[in-house]
Amino acid sequence: MRKSLIVLLVVVLVVLYTSLFVVQEGQRGIVLRFGKVLRDAENKPLVYSPGLHFKLPFIESMKMLDARIQTMDNQADRFVTKEKKDLIVDSYIKWRISDFSRYYLATGGGDVSQAEVLLKRKFSDRLRSEMGRLDVKDIVTDSRGRLTTDVRDALNTGSAGRDDDVVTPAADDAIASAAARVERETRSNEPAPNPNSMAALGIQVVDVRIKQINLPAEVSGAIYNRMRAEREAVARSQRSQGQEEAEKLRATADYEVTRTLAEAQRQALITRGEGDAEAAKLFANAFSQDADFYTFIRSLRAYETSFKGNQDVMVLSPDNDFFRYMKAPTNATR
Repeated sequence: MRKSLIVLLVVVLVVLYTSLFVVQEGQRGIVLRFGKVLRDAENKPLVYSPGLHFKLPFIESMKMLDARIQTMDNQADRFVTKEKKDLIVDSYIKWRISDFSRYYLATGGGDVSQAEVLLKRKFSDRLRSEMGRLDVKDIVTDSRGRLTTDVRDALNTGSAGRDDDVVTPAADDAIASAAARVERETRSNEPAPNPNSMAALGIQVVDVRIKQINLPAEVSGAIYNRMRAEREAVARSQRSQGQEEAEKLRATADYEVTRTLAEAQRQALITRGEGDAEAAKLFANAFSQDADFYTFIRSLRAYETSFKGNQDVMVLSPDNDFFRYMKAPTNATR
């Protein structure tokens, strides 16, 4: 009896353990019954929020799906603009699961890698088509934000058919095939989303961003060389103009210096001539008033200039008139 109770208790605990499941924060859970997503009376999939929940043991199983926003980095790829110029674009996508049941069925059991393969293919084709409608200036300036917004909206809603001249057949076929598989398995009465949108996979693209835009190595090298040649040509032109202006300023300065020196020399000669004339006039007036005294003064200055040291020697006749004021007064009066 006691063994039977223990066995019964163990069975109850096992059943209870297999019946309970916990959905962690940041996750959502869906219940699978014989491999089919469990739905309510309105044929809508049951999605379990974080917390403790119950399920039928051994019949139903749980699949946990990440409800947080995912980031998918895209490898830098080459794109062609409207001007037929190549650009290397590095980008990333922010996405999350919007329909857990559809996502589970479309990706073969909630395989994130399969979802990102389809998303990357659709995004690459759409971005390539959108960039083909713009030139380089629009891509790297104001139109860049509009470009990413248009790509995000196109991924969420799909192409607009005839009104949208941007088509992505390769990606659309892959998504449409996955969406058709979902419709066959669900047979829901709800209107199906656009088969060439990410909503057909139960995915919502939250944001699209371009991290970096570069030119290909062979193009950037040629552009840098051309820019360098243009800058060097501008530098040579600026240097020639500077040298020309320097020569003009130097010639003007030399002319001003020469003219100023000539004018100063002319004024100096005029002043000196006027001074000499005035001095001669004064000397003449003084000489006319007392010629003997003036002659005496000039002789004294001549003596002072001629005999500056003890070593000075002059060879003159003693009767020379130069020494007449050096003779005795009696001889001088004679």
